[in-house]
Amino acid sequence: MGDDAYMNSVQLAFFTRRLKDMEVELQHNINETTEHLRETVLVPDPADRATMEEEHTLELRARDRERKLLKKIQTSLTSIGQGDYGWCTETGDAIGIPRLLARPTATLSLDAQQRLEAKRKMYG
Repeated sequence: MGDDAYMNSVQLAFFTRRLKDMEVELQHNINETTEHLRETVLVPDPADRATMEEEHTLELRARDRERKLLKKIQTSLTSIGQGDYGWCTETGDAIGIPRLLARPTATLSLDAQQRLEAKRKMYG
C-alpha cells in the first residue's frame, strides 16, 4: 500500500470508532467497580472477609491497568485529530495496520518497540 493509502479517512474512522468503543467499555467497567465497592457487606467470618478483600484488591488492580489504558486511548484519539495516528513516534515510519488492529494504542513500530524492550532488558 502506498503512503497516500495508509491512514486514509476510512481507516482513521475505523480506528476512531474502535478506540471510542474501547473507551466506553472501560468507563462502564470503572462505573461497575465503583458501584461494586460501594456495596459494603459486613462479613463476620475472617476467612470470608479476607477473600472479599482479596477480590477487591484484584479488581482495583485490574481497574488501575484499565485507567492507564484509558489514558492511552485518549492520547490515540488526540493523535487521530492531529493527523499523527499510525506513525511511529520514534522513527516516523508507519506502525502498520496489523499492529494497530492488535494494539490500537500503539505508538511505536514493531522494530522500535523491540529495540525499546531490548534496551529495558539490558539496562533494567
